[in-house]
Amino acid sequence: MRVLLDTNILIHRESRTVVRDDIGRLFRWLDQLNYKKIIHPNSVSEIERHSDPKVVYTFHRKLSSYRMLKTTAPDTQGIASLREGDKTENDRIDTSMLAELASDRVDLLITEDRGIHSKATIIGLDSRVFTIDGFLEKVTAENPKLAEYGVLSVKTKLFGHIDVQQRFFDSFREDYPNFDGWFNRKADETAYVCQSDSGEIVAFLYIKREQEGEDYSDIIPPFQSDQRLKIGTLKVVSNGYKLGERFLKIVFDNALLLRVSEIYVTVFNKTADQFRLIRFLEDWGFILYGSKGNSQECVYVRDFRPRFDTSDPRKTYPYISNSTRAFIVPIYPKYHTELLPDSILQTESPQDYSDNKPNRNAISKVYVSRSVERDLSTGDIIVFYRTKWGGPAFYTSVATTIGIVQDVKTTIPHEKAFLEICRKRSVFTDAQLLEQWNYDPSNRPFTVNFLSVYSLPKRPNLKELMEEGVINEAPRGFEQLSARSFQRLLTISNADTHFVVA
Repeated sequence: MRVLLDTNILIHRESRTVVRDDIGRLFRWLDQLNYKKIIHPNSVSEIERHSDPKVVYTFHRKLSSYRMLKTTAPDTQGIASLREGDKTENDRIDTSMLAELASDRVDLLITEDRGIHSKATIIGLDSRVFTIDGFLEKVTAENPKLAEYGVLSVKTKLFGHIDVQQRFFDSFREDYPNFDGWFNRKADETAYVCQSDSGEIVAFLYIKREQEGEDYSDIIPPFQSDQRLKIGTLKVVSNGYKLGERFLKIVFDNALLLRVSEIYVTVFNKTADQFRLIRFLEDWGFILYGSKGNSQECVYVRDFRPRFDTSDPRKTYPYISNSTRAFIVPIYPKYHTELLPDSILQTESPQDYSDNKPNRNAISKVYVSRSVERDLSTGDIIVFYRTKWGGPAFYTSVATTIGIVQDVKTTIPHEKAFLEICRKRSVFTDAQLLEQWNYDPSNRPFTVNFLSVYSLPKRPNLKELMEEGVINEAPRGFEQLSARSFQRLLTISNADTHFVVA
């Protein structure tokens, strides 16, 4: 496997001022899988112009650990069309990177450049272009036995029970000189923590509710008085497990429970880790608001007032809209809690779902189906119906979870594309996915990428669903619910309808 590394990946690797734990993991995986690390001649030219001479020096010393392309690929028709829109030298270099992929001179491209990812989507190469996180998720899912360590589930811990001297917190000490003192003053407060089997902290989240009247004089421009949730501390280094999405769901769940109007976070934009966090937050609706005093910290705000973005539900997650269609769909018990761990039943053991897997942690998940009904659209509502287990369906089949459709892929060209779509966010192993794909060649499966939104407090069984007029019989695939039926489902489930936008 030949993997082309973009210039930004090489700079992250060789920079003396940026420490990224995931960069180390990326290169360990490349070596472990015997992937060839390929670099483009343009990358060498770019790095030679880098402002930090030590980066240039270090890179040249390690040049032998990479394989540089001796020639460059000719333009395919798709690449030629991209070049017509290139305006700068950086644009042209980005397109040249993709040209190597389009000509199959390399198998994959790893880059943090969103412009390259956008171009790859235009010409259908997006399944072969990865961010660092995306690549780590891919290899973690494909090679579970080679994963570097097991990761335990997210737990709440008092600050006083957490070892602040762990290397995980060094980056905070670099940014905040009084970090240790601040941490110790929080001894009796609670944080969300994820640790490896060895006790190493790999993810940390601290949130704080702020009431009206809070002093925001150090925010420029100052906030108006309102109810807010502050993300005080957020860091994830164990990429490949979707812990960032897991922690963000905790933030949104708390914001919904506390009825706040805004969520905000302050973050520096000096390192690659911080840029990655900012991009991640922007994907989920955070926008740059201002700055914090003279510290050069950026302030990012997420409007949390009830509203719904039909084009990209992530921007307004976890809100759903009454104006979109609702569907109910069955899911077998053996897959239900693996895909939807927040909807675990009382008859199931939480210990069986304590280790981290990307599909468990992700907010955005993939459901594989052969349903006759395939006409779903972005923004549609999904109600998951757990089929019978250990007794008659009338009493043991239950509605458990509400989700939002992100996108639907009904025309998947081949099994490789099917694996790439489903891997990491579905419950199936590669072998199971291939079995799904080949089960009936005349009726290939399709995929629904959805956001897991809400676990119903009370899970109505088939008997109650029928008696209350929600459905007439057990669903066999995606079946549309009337607006009245969906509202009735919310009522009999004792749902907190604050997340439903009229």
